[in-house]
Amino acid sequence: MPTQAEIIQARRFEYGIRPGENRFKGGLMAQLDGDDPLGREVPITRTDARMARLGELRELSRARGLDSDEFKQARQALRQAASADMMRILARAVQNPRGFRERLFAFWLDHFTVTPKQARESYMLPAYFEDAIRPYVSGRFADMLKAVVTHPSMLIYLDQNTSTGPNSRAGQRRNAGLNENLAREILELHTLGVSGPYTQDDVRQFAELLTGLTIGPEGVRYARNRAEPGAEEILGNSYGGGPERLENIFAFLEDLAMNPATARHLAQKLVVHFIGPEPRPELVSNMALAYLDSGGEMQALYRVLVNDPAAKAAYFPKVRPPFEYIATVLRALSISGQDILSADRRTVGKLGRDLAAMGQRPFQPGGPDGWPEAAEKWINPPQLAARISWAGQLAQAYADDRDPRALLDALLGNSAPDNLTFAVSGAQTKWEGVALLLVSPSLMRR
Repeated sequence: MPTQAEIIQARRFEYGIRPGENRFKGGLMAQLDGDDPLGREVPITRTDARMARLGELRELSRARGLDSDEFKQARQALRQAASADMMRILARAVQNPRGFRERLFAFWLDHFTVTPKQARESYMLPAYFEDAIRPYVSGRFADMLKAVVTHPSMLIYLDQNTSTGPNSRAGQRRNAGLNENLAREILELHTLGVSGPYTQDDVRQFAELLTGLTIGPEGVRYARNRAEPGAEEILGNSYGGGPERLENIFAFLEDLAMNPATARHLAQKLVVHFIGPEPRPELVSNMALAYLDSGGEMQALYRVLVNDPAAKAAYFPKVRPPFEYIATVLRALSISGQDILSADRRTVGKLGRDLAAMGQRPFQPGGPDGWPEAAEKWINPPQLAARISWAGQLAQAYADDRDPRALLDALLGNSAPDNLTFAVSGAQTKWEGVALLLVSPSLMRR
């Protein structure tokens, strides 16, 4: 039976308890040490290989045409590959005993939201997860920021690939214009925050610094003929002025990562996500100070967060979004990562529809600010009905021979609410008792 401390940790910082699993020893921060074995066991094709495949698709469109059966089949194969990658990401969340690492991966993925608009962008998205987010969840924020800003998915999503310096050689030749989308979202959403210490002039100057950053056949490249010449003044400092080069952008991103407003913004988002809707100013301040003192190490943020008394309290004001809820339920029923990976196409399609009915169409948040954090955004009558329906079907299929009282003890131990214990014990059938447990606040809230 799990201890009270283990239950709280699993609910707040992981995807819940898996019955019979040996809990990861050493605490939450130890989960971030060393290698990430799930990356090898459940691999996702990397960016360069996917760019090469998209190049093959372009050649096919030129040779056969957009209306040809060959091209349509190849485009459909990209969509199917993206669906299979969704299942790989779910399998990692369900199988990984280092649940904190997986939750942090999901947090930063949402922080640096990218929403695909076409099949090719959906196909590239998992490589963005794998190359720009996953390797950096326990490292320096500046390194993740640079990886995100220089990934094809982010450049396409925020139209950076169309941005050209007005006074650059290409700009003068083509009368091309500046696009401020990427600069604005980096400052507003990814670093300083909506109320951060920047002006519209900072946005424009940063957009000019970003010119030259574009996409070629093999991925992101820096095109000097598109870069705005001269130095840019951003947040009171000068960048560039000599030859236009990618290192000028990186120099600003390094400074941006160490801005005190960035530290506060990141700390507050982590507190709201993992602890509750109240920003808790003292905790935010302590986290931001630790981050700055460490030189921008994200583990400094996490360490203060997980050791705060609020992190260890049996208080669960947040509602798990649908993807997170599904991962939690699958863990509770001891579904394995291999079970998820071996699901047929029909099952994968149904899961996508179920997620959409619950309010979270896979990897399609409404805007660059990602999915909402407020509990009320995830629980309304239609979405709750969809959760209950999905959990009931799953209980019928996988839990008709499970003892719901034993499962209750395995998941919640002595922390199970009396009314839930009564309801589960009094269910007419085993699967109904399990279903009641799966749709309870104890499984839905964190």
